[in-house]
Amino acid sequence: MHNNVIISIKGTQSFVGMEADAVELVTEGRLDPDGDGYTLSYQESELTGLDGTLTTFQIEPERITLLRMGEVNSQMVFQEGKRHLSMYDTPYGALSVGVRTKRMRAALSQAGGAIEIQYAIEIDHAAAGENQFRIQVKEKTPLLRS
Repeated sequence: MHNNVIISIKGTQSFVGMEADAVELVTEGRLDPDGDGYTLSYQESELTGLDGTLTTFQIEPERITLLRMGEVNSQMVFQEGKRHLSMYDTPYGALSVGVRTKRMRAALSQAGGAIEIQYAIEIDHAAAGENQFRIQVKEKTPLLRS
C-alpha cells in the first residue's frame, strides 16, 4: 500500500571558491514500504531545473540510494563513512562522481518522518563541494469539507 505524502526538501550546496547555495522545495510524492525500508518518490519540476525527471530515494537501514530517471539520469549511493562512485548522465554528457557520506540519518514510518544526509562530492577524484539535505515527509491529509 502506498501513501500520498507531502515532501519538504531543504538542500545546501557549497562548491570550492563559491558561496553556498540553498534550495527549498515542497512537493507531493509517494511513500511505499519496501522490504525493511521505504521508497520515497516524486516528480521534479521546472523549479529544480530537472523537469521531466522522476526522483526516487530507496531508504534501507544502512544505506540510501538516490535514483533520477528522465531528462537527467543518475544514481547516488549514500552510506555513512563510505565513498561510492556514481554516474551522472545529463543532456550535455556523463560525469563520474564520487560521493563520500559524512552523516546519514533516516527515521521513517508509514506516516512519514525525516531524512538527513551530509556528503562531499568529488569529480575526477578532486574535492568539488559539500552538500547537505534535510527531507521532511508528512502524510497528505484529505481536505475537510464543510
